[in-house]
Amino acid sequence: MDNVLNVTGVAQPKSAASAACPYVVEPITEKDNEAILSMLRRFFFKDEPLNNFLNLGDCKELEEYTLKCVKDNCSFKAVHNNGDLIGIFLNGLLKRPSPDAVPTEKASDSCQHQKFKKILSLFDRIEEKFNIFDLYPDTDVILDGKILSVNSDYRGLGIAGRLTERTLDYMKEHNIPLMHVLCSSHYSARVMEKLGFHEVYRLNYSDYKVNDEVVFTPAEPHVAARILVKELAEVNPKSTL
Repeated sequence: MDNVLNVTGVAQPKSAASAACPYVVEPITEKDNEAILSMLRRFFFKDEPLNNFLNLGDCKELEEYTLKCVKDNCSFKAVHNNGDLIGIFLNGLLKRPSPDAVPTEKASDSCQHQKFKKILSLFDRIEEKFNIFDLYPDTDVILDGKILSVNSDYRGLGIAGRLTERTLDYMKEHNIPLMHVLCSSHYSARVMEKLGFHEVYRLNYSDYKVNDEVVFTPAEPHVAARILVKELAEVNPKSTL
């Protein structure tokens, strides 16, 4: 299973204001990478609770890690009619490993940035403790929601909801029955719950220790890393992807 970053964004009901903000939702391609990073530097990286707690600052390894999923061709962007990128939902695909698969290197093993390495080590620990495929034995492919972010100037217009709807449509089109997100932020978890996701795993930051010391104490209400899922009942668990 790939490790994931937290999901954030503000999903609110569409309002009359959305009529004054014409935009389209389109697939993300690798040509969008620089625009995505530019947006995330402004609206995501510095505010994510673990990044903020560690005072992570600029981190090329974080940026490279973030863009790895784009190649899976299941991420989406909201683009204003003036050409501005105003929202993104980065997603990847998780595929059940074959029984004889060689264990992959832990994400933190090769990380040279010591602060980001702490975050990846947390994700490694979660992966050791929880395997989503054990919980869903009939599912071979899962959509992995990674980062949902909306330009703060355009929040409250239902953009996060539209991006999520397009992601769920992609799942239906490709016969993927389950979406999985790892939320490191209390607010992002609340957003996903409002979109119909439910919790299947939680690790309280106070319980995550290295050498008997708690590693993360972000400001409340950010007290846990949580995995949430949404099942699509109308989709056959045996994906054809």
